[in-house]
Amino acid sequence: MYTREIMPPRGSPIEGGTPLQGTWTRAFEEVDLLDIRRPYRCLLPRWVRDSRIKEWESFIIQDDRVYLEAILGNMKLYRLAQVFLYDKDTGDRFTFRKVIPGGGWRLPRSLANSSVDSRSYGFFFRIHSWLDADTVKLDLNIEASRRRPAFTAHAEFDLNRAGTIPMAVSLGFAGRRCMYAFKVFTSVRGDMVFGGRHIALDPEKCSGFFHDYKGFFPYRTRMVWCEGMGFDGEGRRFGFSMVESQTRDAHENNENALWINGELSPLPPVRITMPGGIESDWIIQDLEGMVDMVFTPREQIRSGANVVIASTDYETPQGYYNGMLLSSRGERIQVRNLWGLGERLYLRV
Repeated sequence: MYTREIMPPRGSPIEGGTPLQGTWTRAFEEVDLLDIRRPYRCLLPRWVRDSRIKEWESFIIQDDRVYLEAILGNMKLYRLAQVFLYDKDTGDRFTFRKVIPGGGWRLPRSLANSSVDSRSYGFFFRIHSWLDADTVKLDLNIEASRRRPAFTAHAEFDLNRAGTIPMAVSLGFAGRRCMYAFKVFTSVRGDMVFGGRHIALDPEKCSGFFHDYKGFFPYRTRMVWCEGMGFDGEGRRFGFSMVESQTRDAHENNENALWINGELSPLPPVRITMPGGIESDWIIQDLEGMVDMVFTPREQIRSGANVVIASTDYETPQGYYNGMLLSSRGERIQVRNLWGLGERLYLRV
């Protein structure tokens, strides 16, 4: 059965100018990829190296009534804020997207107690990462327009609940270039107001993922995510996050994981195929017999951006997962009609 070493926390994923590779049980005290000595073969000015680092933070929050996804991204040539809400009871969808050319703000280097926000007329989006207090907070306020109703949300991720174990990874690309990712899956409490209707998020029923990414991603980046969450037949909260990307040595180190009642279980590298295209079934399998699932898209969400020499093609269909997952302890999770998302990203920047 697949396993990989999960190491105790440390200060930084970079030591002596060299990026480390591996998996850790908590966020690093600080992540500054500019500390890497000569990530490229030629010696480049600091501002050029900084322009090659792409970073984003994102949320996925879900219970049996609503699905919320939000992202703040800094691609250096442009910044992105995007919010998507799906009301499962009514079938209503809410979408907000803002692309701002040029740089400006950067995401925090530490998640201990820091925040990032994006604001403009009629729009406010703030992420407060406060891991010193075992919480992450999201605040959203979007005023009504002719095309959409007003939307307000406040949500809190409780990392202390059930002893949730986060995951931090540092993974290599070519040379000394690398990427860092932090993920945590836990219960969520909060409130939403959508179209005049109040929706309370009960931590007994509501779960969520929080992600923090930074990396010297390739000029042409391709990544596919599969994520879902719910409760098994025994009432245990579980969630999975799997990615197929361009990182090297994926068998030794990757960002795939399964959480069961807060316990972290590493998963092997997976192959995600779409024989009939992105709108048909996705097949997610590994070579260890721990992942065997099918994702059937139901709601198609597409977005993109073109800024002169840069472009983004970002597709995030929502749908149902069916199949089986096996934890590193040998626990079998039967996945039946579990609502989740798939993401396919092509980034040329």
